[in-house]
Amino acid sequence: MTEFLLWLENANHWGWGIFGVAMIVLEILAPGAIFLWMGAAAFVVGLGVFIWPDLEWRYQLLIFAALSVATVFIARRYFRRHPIATDRPTLNRRGTQYIGQRFTLETPVIDGRGHLHVDDTMWRIIGPDLPEGAKVTVTDVEGVMLRVALGDPEVRAQDEA
Repeated sequence: MTEFLLWLENANHWGWGIFGVAMIVLEILAPGAIFLWMGAAAFVVGLGVFIWPDLEWRYQLLIFAALSVATVFIARRYFRRHPIATDRPTLNRRGTQYIGQRFTLETPVIDGRGHLHVDDTMWRIIGPDLPEGAKVTVTDVEGVMLRVALGDPEVRAQDEA
């Protein structure tokens, strides 16, 4: 612990810059959009230490902590309001790409639960009791289960009208 405090007392702009690079490398290895902003905060503290070399380590640490929390909060808020446009919005949400698609049941749905083979995956499904061979449409995703309904949703809508 004393070695860490000694390092903090002698921290300079290079130390904060190296720490910032380490945070960005960590962000590359474990993406989550947190370490990136902590790295940016470390660079700002390094710039501050470069401008004011006598800045105490306590203030350096306090500024780093405050900037880390602030940048993460601001970035998350910004990206929640301005999501990044993508040509594959369902890339990491595999079940949502099946919504609206029709499939044939290979096994019956009993007591509202069953299985559906889609591509290379066996999905758990929920929906009305249906016999083997029934044509179903995926209507929603609930966690890791697909919700299905009998037939084509457009045909059902016309039948109900």
